[in-house]
Amino acid sequence: MALRINDIAPDFTAKTTEGELSFHDWIGDGWALLFSHPKDFTPVCTTELGTVAGMQTDFAARNCKIIGISVDGVDDHNGWVADIEAATGNTVSYPLIGDPTLEIVKAYDMLPADAGERADGRTAAENATARTVFIVGPDKKVKAQLTYPMTTGRNFFEILRLLDSIQLTAAEQVATPANWNRGEDVIVIPSVSDDEARAKHGEFTAPLPYLRFVPHPERD
Repeated sequence: MALRINDIAPDFTAKTTEGELSFHDWIGDGWALLFSHPKDFTPVCTTELGTVAGMQTDFAARNCKIIGISVDGVDDHNGWVADIEAATGNTVSYPLIGDPTLEIVKAYDMLPADAGERADGRTAAENATARTVFIVGPDKKVKAQLTYPMTTGRNFFEILRLLDSIQLTAAEQVATPANWNRGEDVIVIPSVSDDEARAKHGEFTAPLPYLRFVPHPERD
């Protein structure tokens, strides 16, 4: 069955470059970014892992942990980490999950059930669908997922923007418009009446009766 937004993110226990962990316990009461890779020692993924390593403080400021997964084993991951640092100058200090039996990528619907039982001998092209980013909330539910082709590096500034929107809209009765960035005006959701919107946000602008803009909510 396909994994959808607001489904519980499948829990698992796995070996990682930081030792064995249980995913839901590891998330704790914060947020998590889980991003997957079809194979170790692949060029685009190398740049991605290094980029995320350089943005760890940005995610930490949003109470969001980072964890990567590739279908190869932890020993391969440890060798790859050295390459990533050499290529990008950034140290991967977040855990990388080993999934040599493909159990986790199957649980997250990134490979079909009949993909086999071992990563050994499989090419990156055969695992091409293991290129998804999942944002998981404190309730352990999937809040967003984005899948990229192998030839297109992921834009982690966009993923930060997405996380900002999800966190804001989870806390406030608002939505964010197209191309929204942190600090810009937001949209009052339809279930909030005009009077309720004024009480909470002050006056709003409404180019359409159902499209009401208010300033970005002040938050602690």
